[in-house]
Amino acid sequence: MLSTRRHLSSRNRHGRGPRGPLFFPGTPAWRTRREDFDLLVKELVSDLIRRWPQVATIEFAVEDVPPSDPAPWESHSVVVARVFPADRRRALRDRIVVYRLPIVQRCPAEEVAATTRRVLVERISHILALPPDEIDDALA
Repeated sequence: MLSTRRHLSSRNRHGRGPRGPLFFPGTPAWRTRREDFDLLVKELVSDLIRRWPQVATIEFAVEDVPPSDPAPWESHSVVVARVFPADRRRALRDRIVVYRLPIVQRCPAEEVAATTRRVLVERISHILALPPDEIDDALA
């Protein structure tokens, strides 16, 4: 009798609780917004590497928000991505960090991919010292 009470008390009171997962692993709905954005950046970088093999020498990262203190060379407006130049003494390659929330909050959902691509191409052009429209024909 005691074991039955323990079993009943651990259930949802009226039996209306979730019976299983709403989405199964591997489906697009299972991924979070952060994972979707990471996947988007990965696909965009892969496409740019196919077009320009020099892009493979750059490291890419995605963070949610930029640090609260902007770098001295940056304007004090919204920072959507940041370039960190290579440091040969410490064996660090050029790095580009893309900030997810400033991009996602400032453009409609259907423009996130195009805006992210534009941001990446502008930062890559800065590192490679090429005009952005030469790296990506869509910006021309």
